[in-house]
This record gives sequence, structure tokens and C-alpha cells, in this order.
Amino acid sequence: MTFDAEPFEWRVTADSKVLVSRGGRQVVVVAGARGAKLATQLETADDEQAQQLLARATGNYKRGNEKRDARA
Repeated sequence: MTFDAEPFEWRVTADSKVLVSRGGRQVVVVAGARGAKLATQLETADDEQAQQLLARATGNYKRGNEKRDARA
């Protein structure tokens, strides 16, 4: 999965909330234990891994169950 066209951006706050944005708009705030865990994972992730982690956190991740276009 590639996010080159419009990658996720993130910022970690002092209280371990992860603010995730895409296209200049904030899409989700991950707080609590999930936010702390995500912040820790993002510290050691490379760019591609970070994008996948953020996609999963936002729910914007292909799972293989999307309907296919009938015209294709």
C-alpha cells in the first residue's frame, strides 16, 4: 500500500495523544492506552510502516473485503 500522493501526518502531544491528519485536515485523535502504544510504535517505524500504522488507526486501511467495481 502506498501513500505517496497524500500521506498521513501525525503529531504526538505531551500526554501521548496522537493527532493524525491527512490533506491538511485532522482525521482522528488516538488517546489513552492506544495513543501511547501508537506513539511508541511510530518512534521506531520507518515511513512506510508509519503510514500503515496510521491507516489502521484511522480505519482507512484496505482489508480485502471492498466491493469490486462491476465495470472492471
